[in-house]
Amino acid sequence: MAMTPPASHETVRKPSARPANPRFSSGPCAKPPVFKLDALSDAPLGRSHRAAVGKAKLKAAIEETREILGVPGDYKIGIVPASDTGAVEMAMWSLLGERKATMVAWESFGAGWVTDVVKQLKIDADVKTADYGQIVDMPALDYDTDVVFTWNGTTSGVRMPNGDAIPADRGGLTICDATSAAFAQDLPWYKLDVTTFSWQKVLGGEAAHGMLILSPRAVERLETYTPAWPLPKVFRLTKGGKLNQGIFVGETINTPSMLCVEDYLQALDWARSVGGLKGLMARADANAQAVWDFCDANDWIANLADDPATRSNTSVCLKFTDSRITDGATFAKAVAKRLEAEGVALDIGAYRDAPAGLRIWCGGTVETADIEAMLPWLDWAFHAEIDAQAKAA
Repeated sequence: MAMTPPASHETVRKPSARPANPRFSSGPCAKPPVFKLDALSDAPLGRSHRAAVGKAKLKAAIEETREILGVPGDYKIGIVPASDTGAVEMAMWSLLGERKATMVAWESFGAGWVTDVVKQLKIDADVKTADYGQIVDMPALDYDTDVVFTWNGTTSGVRMPNGDAIPADRGGLTICDATSAAFAQDLPWYKLDVTTFSWQKVLGGEAAHGMLILSPRAVERLETYTPAWPLPKVFRLTKGGKLNQGIFVGETINTPSMLCVEDYLQALDWARSVGGLKGLMARADANAQAVWDFCDANDWIANLADDPATRSNTSVCLKFTDSRITDGATFAKAVAKRLEAEGVALDIGAYRDAPAGLRIWCGGTVETADIEAMLPWLDWAFHAEIDAQAKAA
């Protein structure tokens, strides 16, 4: 454990500056800084999503996603129900079972996909796990199996450093949950056969809508393999043995919220205004670097990710390392509560299944100035709670 600094609540005064936006939740995430409700006035409310105006909006959302993310032209992009969870489940239920699977988990959502495949679908699978803060040995996996993994562990703050571990000549499919990576990290599309994310993460959109991106190899699997189990309507990607092309031009399986679609389109417009994918990545990198620098300057807090190469630039997870802390979970909750009470940092507690600590969202919709204004408050809250703990002892 790190040595404790001499400062205390009495010597660390409340900072004078405050973040303009104290929202650092890891989902739903902060709206783009230019967001205004009246910008959604063009939403075709009270109109059918199958009317020409609705279909045009949905198709635009798909096309603009492709443009900003650089998704290859021969990949299919669809808007699907139930956020990223729905997109991942749709992919697993529709594609897995043709061959053995490899399930990879280093945080809670990946562990959830393991449960669904092994216990619900009962597919023959190897399960590879790593503790929070670490990552599975990705080069050692058998990519002739279907490999299911998260790119960025939202609840652990650990991400894939790159796609080098994935062979181009793999026999199986790669199914990648990229919900807290898309629009903040460089995804190697030709290494990914299925990619999923939700609007509510890096672009700060509204929840309940997922995105499903399929490579030609994934489409081929859909058209040549039929799972042994029945598929609910919201999971069906084919008709008569062929891909349901309508899903991938905006003809959604069920009714989407056109208000949410408009909100996503506005977020995409903002993304272009800050330099597209490169601009969004740079903003996330700057935000995360501010937190990392703070950790380097204070020996009572550290990044949960063990290896700097795998540290997330979106869901930055932190752990307290001070030897005076006797109950980590209680202490971390108390610090987060102090910050929320001051209105300077909202929703930054660690995920309920993760190790005790904090989680600060650093995606591109967050302003670096707000991160920098919040961190002195974190310093104050830590010392205030240490002081309170000492007095209560």
